[in-house]
Amino acid sequence: MRSFAFVFFFLAAINFSAAAQNDDSVFLFSYFKGNGDGLHYAYSKDGFKWKAMFNDSVVLKPAVGVDKLMRDPCIIRGGDGAFHMVWTVSWNERGIGYARSTDLVNWSRQQYLPVMEHEPGARNSWAPELTYDARSGQYYIYWATTIDGRFPQNDTAAESKYNHRMYYTTTKDFKTLEPTKLLWDPGFNIIDLSIVPNGDGYVLFLKNETRAPEEKNLRVSFASEITGPFTIPSEPIHGKYWAEGPSAVQIGGQWVVYFDKYRDHKYGAVTSSDLRNWTDVSDRLQMPKGMRHGTVLTISAAEFARMQKAFRKKKK
Repeated sequence: MRSFAFVFFFLAAINFSAAAQNDDSVFLFSYFKGNGDGLHYAYSKDGFKWKAMFNDSVVLKPAVGVDKLMRDPCIIRGGDGAFHMVWTVSWNERGIGYARSTDLVNWSRQQYLPVMEHEPGARNSWAPELTYDARSGQYYIYWATTIDGRFPQNDTAAESKYNHRMYYTTTKDFKTLEPTKLLWDPGFNIIDLSIVPNGDGYVLFLKNETRAPEEKNLRVSFASEITGPFTIPSEPIHGKYWAEGPSAVQIGGQWVVYFDKYRDHKYGAVTSSDLRNWTDVSDRLQMPKGMRHGTVLTISAAEFARMQKAFRKKKK
């Protein structure tokens, strides 16, 4: 296991140039506020000083699910060049939200993807994310779910007895979904997984959700395939505070992982050049007030300009 992890640490160190930021690129952050009011954006040129776009207004209001929330929005650029987004629609529903856009302002009709409706004991579908696999042309959608009685409940202090594991499905068109499968049971309560292509493999950022003994922290793992096998998660990559919603990008030869310090009601970040040694840079961040669990995306300056134009046109 150690030698396997070492291979990926090495790959991480030699692949920064492939993912480096272009001079004309812009970092875009999607997020929500409150209990899930809708899609918000912030932007940055350096990855540390962020400014809310469109006066921090809601770009897309949630329209699917019983509770019609939009929490934890995750946006990626797909193989078709368009942008694809998934999100949490409820605290207690068995599906997730999905929409597609070409300009990040005008979105397709929202869909409810019933990813856990086949499981009568499923209690939720939280913090879905997307990873596109260019080799197969498939999108991997993955999220955290508690299924009553499915796994031994060791975390007896967990809120409402949640005991999450990660599940996934694949699709090429977001209309036909392959049967849902278990993605990862690391032996503890896990949520907020983010899988990022890295060299010939993948780096995974995750939250150990264990309440007692207290964890509530973010860790790193590696895999050669999206579906594993996964290396044993690292030690926590940040200080002794609760964090969730990791989202990573590479800036100037450094990994930057953003996360929601949700008990402190603010955002934090750590950096690393080797995915082993981490430096807390939370004090460098300037983020919009009230932003919650979201994801970072790199777009071109031209795409950024088109966003602004599309928003102005939409508001007329």
